[in-house]
Amino acid sequence: MIEVRKVANQTELEQIFKIREEVFVKEQEVAPEDEYDEFEETSTHFLATVDGVACGTARWRQTEKGIKLERFAVLKNYRNSGVGQEILRVLLADIEEDPNVSEQKKYMHAQTIAIPFYKKFGFETIGDEFTECGIKHYLMEK
Repeated sequence: MIEVRKVANQTELEQIFKIREEVFVKEQEVAPEDEYDEFEETSTHFLATVDGVACGTARWRQTEKGIKLERFAVLKNYRNSGVGQEILRVLLADIEEDPNVSEQKKYMHAQTIAIPFYKKFGFETIGDEFTECGIKHYLMEK
């Protein structure tokens, strides 16, 4: 069973950092100093579990441009099993439930390979492809 919830304590925060370490730093070779940033404490983080095993994460935060969704990561063994879809569904629902941010533009820097996934949720590419942390991305908005 897939469960996605807001991170509520330090233990869960450490679990999401381990997932991001595995996916971004080890697998995609993103430099640790690029992966972890000054927004960790002010972002709303989410943890996905399957049968109690931590396997995915993402976060959203308010910026001057709107609500930025970022740091989507699912461990390799759990990809294509619905975990990513549930994470995105719960994030969007959480944003919609917050009257302070629900009307703001939602956007992300999506890895090019993931664009079809985000399009299923109503996101559209804006502008040209760009490179961030050595990985091809597009700006996407909803």
